[in-house]
Amino acid sequence: MTGLEASYATCRRIAKSRARNFYYSFVLLPKAQRNAICAIYAFMRHCDDLSDDPQPGPRLGEAPREAIEIWRREMDAALEGRFAENPLWPAFHDTAQRYNIPPVYFHEMIEGVLSDLGPRRIRTFDELYRYCYQVASVVGLTVIHIFGFKGAEALPLAEKCGVAFQLTNILRDVREDAARDRVYLPAEDLDRFRVDVRDLVEGKRTDEFVDLMQFEARRARAYYTEAEPLVDMVDPHSRASLWALIEIYSRLLGRIEKTNYDVLSHRVELSGREKVRIILRAAVGGR
Repeated sequence: MTGLEASYATCRRIAKSRARNFYYSFVLLPKAQRNAICAIYAFMRHCDDLSDDPQPGPRLGEAPREAIEIWRREMDAALEGRFAENPLWPAFHDTAQRYNIPPVYFHEMIEGVLSDLGPRRIRTFDELYRYCYQVASVVGLTVIHIFGFKGAEALPLAEKCGVAFQLTNILRDVREDAARDRVYLPAEDLDRFRVDVRDLVEGKRTDEFVDLMQFEARRARAYYTEAEPLVDMVDPHSRASLWALIEIYSRLLGRIEKTNYDVLSHRVELSGREKVRIILRAAVGGR
């Protein structure tokens, strides 16, 4: 096994053990693209793990921030073909070069992770959109470069698709995030619907909370609708994978809606069996 093959094998192991919704959909891709997706996922996963480093620093978030900045420097070196000791770098470099992925996407991902260090409060939807872009839309933009696409009009649709995914994650994880002092629902919306942050932490599902969640879910659903044409803009051999990924996240939002936004008492998610059914449907062209 060459060094590059070993690097891709490492990335596949990381993706298989850590990725959830992503890994299910990408099994439908040809091997080279599946490997590339795993390399990008492994890069993002490690960066996220650095942000959760419990080592205390003299100031809150200092130790993770320093580690992430080192990671950024290693990333820039890897993009130029100079690899630090982490085994994922050769696969990351090969993927970025092979699929001509703009380096700015990787820097945006890192900025998104850095923005999550320490307590977090989102004031406006414009601020939330920017956060969703950094942590999710740039992932979508990276992925469609691996999928292959025609026409610049695919790029804003991939951006909207990423926003839809991240809004869905935020709605699912409201209480978990609030317990970590991270509130992504915009303060302007909390004020509008008269929802207190303490209710999120304590799991108080009030009528006001349900109204707020319904509002945010409609916002997410609108982004899914706007992104629908994207599936037919990527290369034909990638369409089943993209459709499956969108279907998994869209159904997760639908599950949240069907529970009447009961996300404070338990984690809403799709079962592995449901995801497999979606993959099988996509594989036979059932979309």
